[in-house]
Amino acid sequence: MFYPTRLLSAVLLAAAATALFAPFAAQAQAYPSRPIKLVVPFGPGGATDIIARTLGERLQARLGQPVIVDNKPGGSSLIGADLVAKAAPDGYTLLVSGSSTYSVAPALKDHMPYDVKKGLTLLALVAKTPLVLVAGPANNAKNLAELIAQAKAKPDSVTYATFGAGSAPHLAGEMFAHEAGIQLLAVPYKGSSQAAMALLGGEISVAFDTIASVGPHIKSGKLRALAVTDSPRSSALPDVPTLAELQLPKASFGGWYGVAAPGGTPAPILQVLARELAAVMASPEVIEKFKTNSLEPVYLDAAAFNAKVQSEIATYTAVGKRANITLD
Repeated sequence: MFYPTRLLSAVLLAAAATALFAPFAAQAQAYPSRPIKLVVPFGPGGATDIIARTLGERLQARLGQPVIVDNKPGGSSLIGADLVAKAAPDGYTLLVSGSSTYSVAPALKDHMPYDVKKGLTLLALVAKTPLVLVAGPANNAKNLAELIAQAKAKPDSVTYATFGAGSAPHLAGEMFAHEAGIQLLAVPYKGSSQAAMALLGGEISVAFDTIASVGPHIKSGKLRALAVTDSPRSSALPDVPTLAELQLPKASFGGWYGVAAPGGTPAPILQVLARELAAVMASPEVIEKFKTNSLEPVYLDAAAFNAKVQSEIATYTAVGKRANITLD
């Protein structure tokens, strides 16, 4: 059959496009046809692991394929993230991790093991875990205003626990101190349990930690909750005001968890994953499971997730430069 030159070109281009995208379309139609691996860059038992296993159980039921949680701790979460970033972009290797991986590390680390812009494709943010500022026996502040007054009267007299440079409590403390116009003295500990013991024992004044870690001590009256670091108020501590409510909105800090795929994963597969994650997060059982573990269930799609990450990278980069915080 005879085709005019322009029409022939269009036909050839359409044929080429069909040939190019046909494998992706076929792949998406068959997806998933084998087990999916959720890489968690932390050890078993923590919040990230709980989230991954909860999501994995529901995704397995919906997709009809095994969903396996693979714990790959180390390197401040970057060993596991690097594994996913360099995995085949076929939807069978996904990352479940938190803000320390997606926004803190890119902001504070000069040499990332993978290309931050191209290595991962963000799928959905699925949970939040605000920190709570608590005072221990060594500090008699009954509210945030009293704590700020103490710190202004005696700079560096108020000590707080961190888990090392660039950790969530460290960033939360630096942002709070800057916005409140005070100086706090950071004291490093190896983790929540050690920091909690130091706080309860009177070694330090206050701490920024997860509600899951210090909630029992708040309920027992051993620690006093002065503020929640993120908005809205936590369902676990509904009577505790947020920093934004206390006129320090720029000091707001919240941990969160999300799911990502390797960069370059075909759009049809991303659409399947996004749809299934949204359905899983609407499940009452998942919502209840998260809340039982002091996690705030939330769903942000890829666009909103990306916007949040970019905003936080800019914020934490500024905090790191101001306070000379680096992960290298």
